[in-house]
Amino acid sequence: MTSNTILTTKIQPPPGPNAKLVLPATNSHTATNPTIFNDAMAVRMPVFVNEQHCSADAEIDDDDARSWHWVLYDSSGTRTTPVGVIRLVPPPQPPYARVAHPEAAEDLPEYDWAHEPCIKLTRVAVLPAYRGKGLGRRLVETALEWAGTHAAEIDAAAAERAASAGRTDPPPHWRGLVLVHAQVEVERMYTGLGFQTDQALGRWHEEGIEHVGMFRRMAVP
Repeated sequence: MTSNTILTTKIQPPPGPNAKLVLPATNSHTATNPTIFNDAMAVRMPVFVNEQHCSADAEIDDDDARSWHWVLYDSSGTRTTPVGVIRLVPPPQPPYARVAHPEAAEDLPEYDWAHEPCIKLTRVAVLPAYRGKGLGRRLVETALEWAGTHAAEIDAAAAERAASAGRTDPPPHWRGLVLVHAQVEVERMYTGLGFQTDQALGRWHEEGIEHVGMFRRMAVP
């Protein structure tokens, strides 16, 4: 990344429950995936699977189809290259215990309907050559800025998930609560963005990487 690098951002709306999202084939775009989603995977796979040794089979999950995705591109050359990504998952979220204690997941509900609904920022990644320039922070700020003006869309997504789960009462409105499960090494970045570590959640490992739970309250209309 140079001083002349031109960075642009594109958003992929939720692909939807009927989307057949699959891992893109090597050096090609998979026709069944939205183009921007494939670009997101062009960052996620090298970072999470190749670099951090997370499971490729688990890289695409149930949240991908219902989430908003942003891809950051380097548009300064003859090609537009994806270099960073973030995902915003609308409510509801799984109970914390499903994440911290996956061995007991079968005995826990799929989603936490008892607590205040929150959005969750996940799959934040930047390619190695573009790190150290504040691009992770830029991606988080981009997603939060969007969320602050699209609360109705977030509520609609939560209501759709509630209906698909057979719940007859609509979930409470989203009131600005944001969650991240942060890798410990980037906890400081999220602190600088106004997130506070929830010490009550302790620390746990996802894909062998130590995480902490962090929350932020943002203003929404």
